[in-house]
Amino acid sequence: VGHCGAERMRRTNGCCGNKRNGYNEERGRTCICCRNKMLIYAVCNRSVQASSRLVGALARCENQLKRVVQMQHARCLAVPGGKEVFKRSKPHLNVGTIGHVDHGKTTLTSAITKVLAARKGAKFRKYEDIDNAPEEKARGITINAFHLEYETEKRHYAHIDCPGHADYIKNMITGAAQMEGAILVVAATDGAMPQTREHLLLARQVGIPLKNVAVYMNKVDEVPDKETQELVEMEIRELLHEFGYPGNDLPVVFGSALCALEGKNAEIGEQSVLKLLDVLDNVFEIPERNTNTEPMFAVEHIYTIQGRGTVVTGKLERGTLKRNDKVEIVGCDRDGVSTVISGLESFKKTVDIAEPGDQLGILLRGIDSKTVKRGCVLVPQGHKHIATDKADAQLYVLKPEEGGGKTPIANYFTEHVFSLTWDCGAMLKIKGKDFIMPGEVGEVELSLNSKMFIEPQQRFTVRKGTTTIGTGVFTTLLPPRTDAERDPKLKKRLMKAEMERLGFNPYGEMFEKRLKPDYSKSPKNNPAAKSFEVGKTK
Repeated sequence: VGHCGAERMRRTNGCCGNKRNGYNEERGRTCICCRNKMLIYAVCNRSVQASSRLVGALARCENQLKRVVQMQHARCLAVPGGKEVFKRSKPHLNVGTIGHVDHGKTTLTSAITKVLAARKGAKFRKYEDIDNAPEEKARGITINAFHLEYETEKRHYAHIDCPGHADYIKNMITGAAQMEGAILVVAATDGAMPQTREHLLLARQVGIPLKNVAVYMNKVDEVPDKETQELVEMEIRELLHEFGYPGNDLPVVFGSALCALEGKNAEIGEQSVLKLLDVLDNVFEIPERNTNTEPMFAVEHIYTIQGRGTVVTGKLERGTLKRNDKVEIVGCDRDGVSTVISGLESFKKTVDIAEPGDQLGILLRGIDSKTVKRGCVLVPQGHKHIATDKADAQLYVLKPEEGGGKTPIANYFTEHVFSLTWDCGAMLKIKGKDFIMPGEVGEVELSLNSKMFIEPQQRFTVRKGTTTIGTGVFTTLLPPRTDAERDPKLKKRLMKAEMERLGFNPYGEMFEKRLKPDYSKSPKNNPAAKSFEVGKTK
């Protein structure tokens, strides 16, 4: 309690009792001076967010109190919000859980935090805390990728819990693009399922190292038969080998995430989680970090923090970032927007210098949340990158047994392209031939609906509806399209001309209804049509 001139300190309601300043014992009202002091101390100890209120209160206080509050204010500015500072004392690695829906990815994530919380290596996250969106709780599935942190004796980890449902593969691709290691969760009751195959393919495509994959065979408490467990293990190892992974060498851990979470059957519960963590520590390799180049940060989510501004989250791909760095927003048709980094955080801890691989929240100065969107990239001001909507690429079309489609890709084929954290509609123009059959590689020219951040050798994925039909890499950046090339009617004219040339419709029934006349019947003397039909039947 402060002193505002009263001869005698009265501690009623924490006030000195000076009636000249508004003290009223009957109404329980403190004097204005002590009321301002209480406000100031509360503001200083909570956050610097209310600094504007604090300045107004200072004007109504005595000189001695001003000096005290100014010292408190300076302490708040030294550590914004009074938050803990991130200490880089261990090697960092980004890992995540992938696999089919309902195989136990989120349960395993929660079990890991519980086991490590007992060893002071993590904050325990309940299943409900991870799938915390109303829609996720209602449906009992993961929709958005969830990020959390934990650490073992050897390493610090950022963990991404990816959705497994086929309808949310888009969010899975965004999460997997930030991983450097993957935990494939497979239920021993089901074995390999459709999204098991697709997630392995996407993990391969986004560049997760071949050795940085481990299998957690979940729900073994429901399959006590050892022979059945071994059969499922053989199936998974063959599947890994099929997608180019060293299936015979990758570790497989048998356990039950639910038992670990509920504290039952320690052998397949807690001990299995510890075995998995040992694999992460001793088998997974930390990739090389490129710190000697200009930074590049891919935006995943955007949040508006009241009283602070716009915060973007994502992974720093390369280079380093620090507070007060001047950056520019590139991609998603938002070129030329400059801003300054006002703050850096990683899992609610302030970061002095961000390094490649860090999962960050970046506070941007003077930026509205509508100015930036998922898929944008932060690069330094004065960079040489040019966002474009046109590029040459090398595309591999997946075979049906790899999870792809049964029909080849034709000229002017239009579907969705995913790369880094962005996704965009695109039209493909094939070079040198009419079709790319499943299992073949072809050179294509991609025309995107928006200008995106693209670099040579950057990976991308092509999806048609809920099916991944192709993967590839960008090879050459081309000048952006002209206004005439951006005409929405141009695509229809090109597709009609292609059907006229081929003599049949290679685009499917949907386009057949939109584009008339009907070219669905293939002439007998058309070799391209025959090859298309052969590919379709296969």
